Amino acid sequence: MTFAEFTKYIPKILQQQLPGGTAHLKMAPLGRPVSLPEAEYEKLKPKKSAVMMLAYPKAGEAHIVLIKRNTYPGIHSAQISFPGGKAEPEDKDFMATALRETFEEVGIAQSEIEVVMPFSEIYIPPSNFLVYPFLGLLTEEPVFAPNPAEVSEIIEMPMSVFLDDSTIAEMPMQTSYKQHIMVPSFIIEGNIVWGATAMILSELKETIKTAIK
Repeated sequence: MTFAEFTKYIPKILQQQLPGGTAHLKMAPLGRPVSLPEAEYEKLKPKKSAVMMLAYPKAGEAHIVLIKRNTYPGIHSAQISFPGGKAEPEDKDFMATALRETFEEVGIAQSEIEVVMPFSEIYIPPSNFLVYPFLGLLTEEPVFAPNPAEVSEIIEMPMSVFLDDSTIAEMPMQTSYKQHIMVPSFIIEGNIVWGATAMILSELKETIKTAIK
């Protein structure tokens, strides 16, 4: 899909009702809740974070950037995710969090990103985070400057590859609550994208495909 084609679908995307948990569930590990009752959130008091689903042109084709996190002692070590991170007190709102973290992690200035819209928030039980995703656009091919303290690799995912159903497969993984489990995943150029990132991608994919119809 060319970037020009993708941007033509933005008005339709903006008019849609997001599929939310229905789309999240398609890529959720078995037994993982995609949302919780409000009373549970009040009890668990999850930390808040935001991520940016950044779409941009590369050689005329639409792409989305993902990052591979560094290896460290923690739940999300070496996982593939969107640029993003924990909300800080100085952030005006969650959109500001996503923009700030995108700059800090991959070096794209906030002024260069057109934020299209928020997508459905998603709860991550292992780390007790509530994540707020945003769709953003760059009009020109970016020059990424990954932060070596946080990012080990930039993954540029062609939109046409992402939208192809053949990229989805069940993969054996080790999770925080089960040692060996088959989980639905996106296989992007040899990279396994699963968990919350895959669930967020699932909503984006369904939304784009609905707009294309």
